[in-house]
Amino acid sequence: MPLTCYLDAFSGISGDMLVGALADAGADQSVIASTIAALEIGATVSFEKVKRRGIGATKFHVAVEHQHAHRHLSHIVKIIEKAALPPRAAQNALAVFRRLGEAEAAVHQVPIEKVHFHEVGAADSIADIVGACLAFDLLGVDRIVCSPVNVGSGTVKTEHGILPVPAPATARLLTGVPVYARGPELELATPTGAAVAVTLAERFGVLPPMTILRTGFGAGGHDFAEHANVLRAILGDATAASEATSVAVIEANIDDSNPQVLAYAMERLLAAGALDVSLSSILMKKGRPGNLLRVVALPETCEDLAQIVFAETSTLGMRIHSAERRVQARTFAEVETPHGKVRMKVAAGAYAPEYEDCRKLAQESGVALKQIIAEANYAYMKSR
Repeated sequence: MPLTCYLDAFSGISGDMLVGALADAGADQSVIASTIAALEIGATVSFEKVKRRGIGATKFHVAVEHQHAHRHLSHIVKIIEKAALPPRAAQNALAVFRRLGEAEAAVHQVPIEKVHFHEVGAADSIADIVGACLAFDLLGVDRIVCSPVNVGSGTVKTEHGILPVPAPATARLLTGVPVYARGPELELATPTGAAVAVTLAERFGVLPPMTILRTGFGAGGHDFAEHANVLRAILGDATAASEATSVAVIEANIDDSNPQVLAYAMERLLAAGALDVSLSSILMKKGRPGNLLRVVALPETCEDLAQIVFAETSTLGMRIHSAERRVQARTFAEVETPHGKVRMKVAAGAYAPEYEDCRKLAQESGVALKQIIAEANYAYMKSR
């Protein structure tokens, strides 16, 4: 069964925290240390058991004998290609560095071949990225999901001076990723950690449905008073539900819109990417009959859908709250009816004809829709 790793970045994510969390979850520390030593980049690594706000965690240390001032992507590619890394670990490490290179190139507006990696290309960052990719491989992780990322706040010192958090490269890497700021005014998400997460994670959101097998905590450098400064890695086997995502629910009470207008608004919302739209009758204040418009949306489409609600209805306000959406795993089977083919949605103990297929056959044949649906159900039952 595929092994899932969920990265819980409630205190940010950095390369050393990631390696520490995976080692804490069971990745062989001696293999990680010997592999990084074999890179011959002048880095020696070690692991230390520490506590952050009373939580036991593993701190990944990198000691560097000497560093080159700058490294280009081509130099780092050669280092990784020469190393005796498992194929998947090498492929992932190269992909992470390319993602970093693209972000740095965009920030500095230079071709990727001319990017000087500065801190990112230093020996400790190579150790972090290679160590993380190797640790995922050692654990046999097949799928990575990451929580929304706490990026921190305040400012950070860089080779380009003092910059606001998140630093430009980090912000570029996290484009399209759900982020927030909480805790002390420090950089909590580094370019290295962000690059690994956005390159390897399948998605960002809530904990996916799984049977938890083990967990690991990777320690950050500071011990905060507000919260445990750790990155948590949760490893487990996927369970039956194929989807567990964080969604936004938009609600508006409406008592003065034409029903035709509301029907059109629902069509627009669905066309714009709403997962579901419903309209139900309610009794509002002062005894006025009205309608409750409810829209279920992915977080990244929430703002666009909210603007459609304002534009297409008479409402002056709305409520938006977060919820978790679960969808049971399903497959599709095709059946033959007297009037044509229909796809069937099949889940554990349930099945249903695809409405649009039945609707199309009903329009083309002139047969009642309810008969097409019955024929599709009968055909599926006969085929089992």
